[in-house]
Amino acid sequence: MSRHSIRREIWLPQAREEVFEFFSAARNLEQITPPLLNFQVLTPEPIPMGEGTLIDYKLKVHGLPMKWRTKITRWNPPYQFADIQLKGPYKVWDHTHTFLEEDGGTRMIDEVIYELPFGPLGDIVHALMVRSDVEEIFRYRNSVIGALFA
Repeated sequence: MSRHSIRREIWLPQAREEVFEFFSAARNLEQITPPLLNFQVLTPEPIPMGEGTLIDYKLKVHGLPMKWRTKITRWNPPYQFADIQLKGPYKVWDHTHTFLEEDGGTRMIDEVIYELPFGPLGDIVHALMVRSDVEEIFRYRNSVIGALFA
């Protein structure tokens, strides 16, 4: 069973506090996730964010409906927060969001460590489709984020 990772960075011309506020609002995930995933936050508003917060979602992966539950494991506004998947398609999903002041704006860094279930079969599925799916999700995300904060 292999662990995989992805790291994406984007510079945004807004102050770190403003960027952090946007990303710490769970509902905003809906607008920065590719429409094909039909991603929806199920947890009712307001969602008080902090260490230990649980958030439920539903989405479709290649047309298959699934539920996703995350837990905020680190909360350090406006510098960083992290979440892990408690329920969903991955064996491991650990996502760290970091916000650095840079050149009058904010460098946002997404780092994800993930692992698929099913051992060697999961590694084959990763190579065939999951790696490109995850890369496309973050490519789309950065494209939308860049437009939102332009």
